[in-house]
Amino acid sequence: MTGKKRAQTDLTVPEAVPASDAARDDAAAAEAPAKKKKLAMERKKQRKELDKERHRQSAESDAAKPQPPAAEAAEPVIPPPAPVAAAGPGLHMNVFRDLASPEASVREAAVEALVAELRDVQKAYEKGARKGEREAADGDGSSQMEAEKDDGLDNCAPSVRYAIRRLIRGISSSREYARQGFALGLAVVLESIRAIRVEAIMKLIPNLLEYSSSMKGPEAKDNLLGRLFGFGAIVRSGRVSRQWTRDKSSSIVKDFVSEIVELSSKKRYLTEPAVAVILDLVRKLPDEAILSEVLEAPGLQDWFNRAADIGDPDALFLALKLQERTSVQKEIFGKLLPYPFSPDNFFAEQHLKSIAACFKESAFCLPRIHSLWLVITDMLVREAASQHDISTSSGKKHKKNKKASSSEDSKKNLHNFCEVVIEGSLLLSSHDRKHLAFNLLLNLLPKLSPSAIQVVLSSKVVHGLMDILSNESSWLYNAGKHFLRELATVVSHDNDRRAAVIINLQKFSGGRFDSMTKTKIVKELIGKFQSVEDCLCLVQNLMALFIDEECVTDEPSDQSQTTDENSEIVPTGELDPFGQGNVDLLKSWVVNTISCVLKNLKLTSKGNSDSEMVKCIEEKFQVQTEILKFLAVQGLFSASLGTEVTSFELQEKFKWPKNPISTSLRNECIEQLQFLLEDAQKDEALDVASEVKSNDLGYYFMHFINTVCNIPSVSLFRTLSGNDDNAFKKLLAVESMLFHEERKAGPGLDSTKMHAMRYLLIQLLLQVLLHPDEYWEAAVDVTICCKKSFPAIAQGDSSTGQESGERGSQESDDDASKESDEDGSEESNEDVSLEFMDVLVQTFLSILPHASGPVCFTIEQVFRVFCDDITETGLLDMLRVVKIDLKGRNQTDSDDEDDGRVDIEDDDDAVMEDAEVGENDEEDGSDEDTEDDSTDEGDADQDDSKAAVANEAKDGDKAEATKDGDDSDDSDGMDDDAMFRIDPYIARIFKERNLPGSETKQSQLMRFKLRVLALLDIYLQRNPGEILVLEVYSFLMQAFVKSHGADGSDQFRQRISGILQRRIFKGREYPEGNGIEFSKLESLLERALRLASRSRYSTVASVAQNATFWILKIINSMNCSEEQLASVVDKFRSILNDYDRKKSRLKLGFVKEVVRRNPWIGQELFGFVLEKVEDTRAEYRRNQLLELVDCILKSWVGDASEVLMNHLAQLCELIQEVLSKLPENKSRRKEVRNFCTRILQIVLKLNLKEQFQNALSPETYSLCQEQLGTAFAPFKKGSK
Repeated sequence: MTGKKRAQTDLTVPEAVPASDAARDDAAAAEAPAKKKKLAMERKKQRKELDKERHRQSAESDAAKPQPPAAEAAEPVIPPPAPVAAAGPGLHMNVFRDLASPEASVREAAVEALVAELRDVQKAYEKGARKGEREAADGDGSSQMEAEKDDGLDNCAPSVRYAIRRLIRGISSSREYARQGFALGLAVVLESIRAIRVEAIMKLIPNLLEYSSSMKGPEAKDNLLGRLFGFGAIVRSGRVSRQWTRDKSSSIVKDFVSEIVELSSKKRYLTEPAVAVILDLVRKLPDEAILSEVLEAPGLQDWFNRAADIGDPDALFLALKLQERTSVQKEIFGKLLPYPFSPDNFFAEQHLKSIAACFKESAFCLPRIHSLWLVITDMLVREAASQHDISTSSGKKHKKNKKASSSEDSKKNLHNFCEVVIEGSLLLSSHDRKHLAFNLLLNLLPKLSPSAIQVVLSSKVVHGLMDILSNESSWLYNAGKHFLRELATVVSHDNDRRAAVIINLQKFSGGRFDSMTKTKIVKELIGKFQSVEDCLCLVQNLMALFIDEECVTDEPSDQSQTTDENSEIVPTGELDPFGQGNVDLLKSWVVNTISCVLKNLKLTSKGNSDSEMVKCIEEKFQVQTEILKFLAVQGLFSASLGTEVTSFELQEKFKWPKNPISTSLRNECIEQLQFLLEDAQKDEALDVASEVKSNDLGYYFMHFINTVCNIPSVSLFRTLSGNDDNAFKKLLAVESMLFHEERKAGPGLDSTKMHAMRYLLIQLLLQVLLHPDEYWEAAVDVTICCKKSFPAIAQGDSSTGQESGERGSQESDDDASKESDEDGSEESNEDVSLEFMDVLVQTFLSILPHASGPVCFTIEQVFRVFCDDITETGLLDMLRVVKIDLKGRNQTDSDDEDDGRVDIEDDDDAVMEDAEVGENDEEDGSDEDTEDDSTDEGDADQDDSKAAVANEAKDGDKAEATKDGDDSDDSDGMDDDAMFRIDPYIARIFKERNLPGSETKQSQLMRFKLRVLALLDIYLQRNPGEILVLEVYSFLMQAFVKSHGADGSDQFRQRISGILQRRIFKGREYPEGNGIEFSKLESLLERALRLASRSRYSTVASVAQNATFWILKIINSMNCSEEQLASVVDKFRSILNDYDRKKSRLKLGFVKEVVRRNPWIGQELFGFVLEKVEDTRAEYRRNQLLELVDCILKSWVGDASEVLMNHLAQLCELIQEVLSKLPENKSRRKEVRNFCTRILQIVLKLNLKEQFQNALSPETYSLCQEQLGTAFAPFKKGSK
């Protein structure tokens, strides 16, 4: 037991003194069952099992012998251990345990300690050998360290031999970091102790780590990996290279490489690390050793020869790395490398196809990328980088030519690689290989030039990416998203690269990459072009994409790009998102994108000085002109000779696509031109506000048009008709004259008018080109208006052609007037010469129904500067458009123009009449008699709302029937006379745009109305105090009421409401003075009050209430007679008289507000309201009227005592009435008492106590005394 305990606690093994036989026997006998059990559980290492068996047999034989006496057994233990331990160096066992530590620092410290101890042990051993003690040292040491005599380590100390054997066994362990730690220990030990022979270790590793086909998987894997790590440790020790350097006749290198090649053939997962071990050795050898030793190693040639056929990427990787170190003069790499070797020969299409299998098989190590691809990538980009250095360091012509040639070769190599390997091999194979292809591209892209990026992102790559991202359930979906994210990061700081990526993604997706992949990658990349240089770079690339049709191919998406042999087969036609018209879609995207570049442009001036502002404007103008020239050339012109034309005046070369673009694309270019000019006009308005003169893009455009038109080989894209051609020329001429007059006039209103009119002429010119034979008449009319408004330009123009145009225009106006007069829809005006503004307004109204947004904006700008001169005729023309409807019933409503101006409640009355169907006064009376006193207005409102919903349903059915009737009848059933009775502009909607698939007539009319409302908004903003505002209010109010019908538009309704509230009701200025007809105001007030009290739409009632306040404000500004004021009060009496009916929706809060704002109305209504309180039976309404009485008393202006004296009797009767019929509801009862209390307080305040007491009847007196308590105390008899 003593020996066993000592063996557990002793950390050192003395080198010179052996343990006693008895202690060894006891330890063996005690540990045998435990070791046997442990060996049965693990069974991993065959060598340990053999050693254990030998120890077990030795223990059994010793146990069979007779036991020695106790004294003899204890005899070997008698010598003191301390001096023995100090006799020589020892080996600590804990260093082996620390070699498996997860911490690298701990492993390194353990290796250092192990090497130090083994070095000391070996030194002591060699010293003892020199003294003749070698045999004594071998005696018991060999048995203690379990070393064998035939392991080839004869010159090593037993501890060293034991350590070597244990290190070799340790590298086969899969426990934690044992393999790394023990391999490091073996490498350092071999490097430090020269007595260890490398050949012996190379033999000992296979012997200790045996492998056979019968071994189980984990055990075989551990032994094979242990061998690999063992050979790797030999290489890292440097012993092989040093030994060959000392003795070049040695076969150590050949033997070593042969062992590694043989090992790599046992399992597939050993090949790549085996190549790494060989390359580690090659790095330590000179070039001559590679040729004579490594390449001549047995088995290596056979490996190379069969690698291309079986697809071995590791053999190809090894061949490429060996080729880098030496120039082989003979064909030794089989089919893996071409002979003679060069990058061009390697990347030749034929050679890449011969080794395609190697590239495919490299996907086995995903997600890690095989080392082969790092070499391939370096080869692809190495020459490009070196040629770039040549071009930057040299300016000589021959070097540039050489560089250009090499660059072409490099690009060709890249093209072959992408076409054969990426597209032809990986993308057409399994999902893993597709994944590998995208990973390879991510490694390549950061190292490539913009032109090379266009080669890499080919059509098949983009199509494959789109197929993956279009299906979120795809196995590769996340890989595709990752690729896009990394791609955006790679090109985020380089304009050329970013542009190249955008161009290729859109080029091969028909401009639909984002929409088809449901991503925003293209949009995000475009958004990063923010500076002037960035925007110009993007514009140039987009222009090149538009013109270069050779690079755009309608190549269908290959089904095999996203499917392999295990995928479901789908017909190719179902997966093909690209077909005929792909080019047009792409060009359409270019046109729309190039126009949006300015939105991303961010100009930041370093200061607020004018010079900085001017610089920013100049930079933006530079981008604008580039875009304008592109859109104008592609949209407006075509070349008769070739596709390139040079303008010497502009010093520019214009290009067109080889195939003429479609009409729809030209129309898109023209529309984007209009938007570009609109944005420029908006920017000019901002620049005027900042007092910085901006560039005139409109003038630049017209000058550009004139210049290009004068080029002989260039013409407009279509031949203009006679009318369009005449209008086109007039627009050019008048705009030019206006420009010169604008420059002469200088800053001011006239200059502003000319500038706005010039932009209108430019937009009309584009409209004439965009819509043949539609806008020429309006364009000519506008030129005539320009000459009437600016006489200076008329003097410089020959009048022959213009007079004929004027006569034709006048005749058309007369014809229209006569036609209108015959129809009776409006008064005849043919005898009266039209004012300039009338013609201009009519022209605007003829343009607005179908004009583009930019044209409408330009019309608004012109109207803004000319609207101060508008006449009543022109304003009514605009208002009739807002009021008109497509229903037949509204045609007859406007027969009388005067009635149409004030008849604002007809539709709402009709709606209310529908709600009242089936009701009569008797039913109303019975309802009022049976109405529960506890019912408040909230309940009544709920009932009313339910009735309204029911009636709306009825109205909806009627409207639906009407709508169906309209649809079946269609507009063709109307004759021209009926159409012109509606309005000539509405008739145009029927005639010109009733096309299949186009907008409905109602939507077109609504858009027309909204555009006219924008002009009316401008008029009201600039002329809020004009008397004509009453006309505007009248028509807008009528249109607002009508908009609540079945065909009403929320947008139209909200727009009118906003104009009424913002521009009319809440405006600081309003029509005032005695120049206003009181009868018109009276009529407007009556209808407003009727809407406020009867409309079932809360929005209508609210607007009507605000209208009432506004009209009363106008009345107060006039010097009205008492009779006129009395008529105003009568209107309020009328709605109050209607208040106690069930149909009334009047809110007395509105009347209270009227009284607060107009106290004189309250005074006139006081007696009438007192009577209404007495006659009202509903509790809630009676309380509301009491509050109105209280409000009138509070707002009383002047001496109220005389008026109150006249109504004391009524007040006393009212107090008696309300106190005798107190509500059951507690809160309402309190309101009645508070009202009576306030009346008493007012009587006391006006010193009418005595008169009040006299007017009180005994019954009233007792009721007040009983219900009012202390509040009535001052009125008790006998009180002073």
